[in-house]
Amino acid sequence: MNFKLTRRKLTAALAAGIASTWTAGTAWAQAYPQKAVKLVVGSPPGGPSDFLARVLADAIGPGMGQSFIVENKPGASGMPAADLVVKSAPDGHQLLISGPASIAVMPHMFSKITYEPMRDLVPVSMLGAGAFVLVVHPSVKANNVKELVALAKANPNQLTYGSGGNGSSGHLCTEYFNGLSGLKMTHVPYKGDGQAVLDLLAGQIQVMFTAPNVAMAHVKSGKLRLLAVTTKERVNSMPDTPTVHEMGVKDFEYLGWIIVFAPAATPTAVVDQLSAAWLKVKNTPSIAQKLNELAMAAPEQYSSRAALLEFVKSEHARLGKLIRDNNIKSEV
Repeated sequence: MNFKLTRRKLTAALAAGIASTWTAGTAWAQAYPQKAVKLVVGSPPGGPSDFLARVLADAIGPGMGQSFIVENKPGASGMPAADLVVKSAPDGHQLLISGPASIAVMPHMFSKITYEPMRDLVPVSMLGAGAFVLVVHPSVKANNVKELVALAKANPNQLTYGSGGNGSSGHLCTEYFNGLSGLKMTHVPYKGDGQAVLDLLAGQIQVMFTAPNVAMAHVKSGKLRLLAVTTKERVNSMPDTPTVHEMGVKDFEYLGWIIVFAPAATPTAVVDQLSAAWLKVKNTPSIAQKLNELAMAAPEQYSSRAALLEFVKSEHARLGKLIRDNNIKSEV
C-alpha cells in the first residue's frame, strides 16, 4: 500500500468534507427560518409576555418569510414552558419568551428543576424592560416614599404588603425595598397580582409593588395612591411620578423584563439573525407605542448580545442572593 498517497487522499477528502459541511451549514442558516417559528410563553394570554410575544411575531414574521406563532403554556411560574424549549431541536424554530420567573427566580427555589437556564438557554433579544409601581391604599398615612419608610420604621411588621405569590416580582421587589430601607413589613401572598389588588382596594392589605397595567386604572379613579416607580430614571408615560431611588432609597432599581431565549446549541448565525430582525424594528414608532403601553422600553444598552448575556447573568445572581438572604421558599 502506498501510505503517502493514501494519506494525501485522506487529507483531501477530509478537507472537502469540512468545506462541504461549512457550506451546507452556512446555506442552512441563511435559509432560516425554514418553517413556522413557535414562540412559547409560560403565562396565559393577555399578560405582558404574551403581549410582547405577539408584537414580536407581527413585527418580524413578514420580513423573515415565515409565520411566528405564539403558544401559551401557563403554569408553575413558566418552568414547563422553559423545559419544553430547552428540550426542543436547537434550530431556532422554537423560542422561549420569558420574564425573570423561569430564568432567574424559580431555579433558586426548586432543588429538582429540570433545566439550568445559564447552561441550557441563550438570550437572543430583550423585548422590553420597565418599571413596577409602588401603590398604597388611601388609608395609609403616606403621600410619598419617605413618609412610607418613616411610617413602616415606626410600626415594624404592622404594614402588610401583597404580592402574586412567593418568589413573584412583587414579593422580591418589596423585599429588596425593605432591605435597602431597613424596614419590616408583613408579606401576604396571593395567587396572582389580580387577587392581591382586590384586597388592596378593600384595605385588607396596605402596600403593593405591581405592574402599571394592574394598578394605574385604580390610581386614576382615586382608589389607590401612586407613590413611585422602580426604575432608576422616571418613566416617559408617568413623568410626574418620582423614582424610589430619587426619593431617598439610594441605588434602588427593580426592572420587569421580557427576553427571547433559544436553546443553547442553536447556531450563532440563527441567533444573530433573530437578534438583528428585532433590532431593525424595535425603535419604530408603532413598537415604541406598544412598549409604552406597558411602561416599558427596549433599552439600547442591551442591544448587543454580549451585553444582554451579562445582564441575564447578573439578574440570575442578584435575584438568587435576594432569595437566599430572605429565605424565600416555594409554595409548591
